[in-house]
Amino acid sequence: GGGDDEEEFPGLLGHGEGVLQLKTPTCLPSPSGGERAIGVAASQYFSLALTADGALWSWGSGGQGELGHGDRESRWQPKKIDAFASQCVVTVSASFRHSLAITADGAVWSWGGGGQEKLGHANEEFQLLPKKVLALASQRVVAVSAGERHSL
Repeated sequence: GGGDDEEEFPGLLGHGEGVLQLKTPTCLPSPSGGERAIGVAASQYFSLALTADGALWSWGSGGQGELGHGDRESRWQPKKIDAFASQCVVTVSASFRHSLAITADGAVWSWGGGGQEKLGHANEEFQLLPKKVLALASQRVVAVSAGERHSL
């Protein structure tokens, strides 16, 4: 990427402040005590990693709340999304400025930028923490996909 992108969207690689480029595949630092990642999702601004214990981690640009930490801060390294502490996340999807997750009970959760009502909460507001999509509460959802201006 170019210098402008690196400065505007910090932490995309997840290796800490100042690490803007890596020429070879490199393991992420593991604040989770070595928990094994079993799934990943990435957008042009941020990344998500799902670990074997059902925890979800995020890093990168958080300007619209897409990292799920209750703020709009960027993170240089992976940080566990505490909102899922009592849940077991089974799959995730990331797009332009929002995130989707499914928990073991089949519930769909969304957070980040809400433009075009893509979060499924009947509004266009930012959602800084993961929020259950109530319109799907009676369904057991098995897959989700986040698009730039929509969600499936």
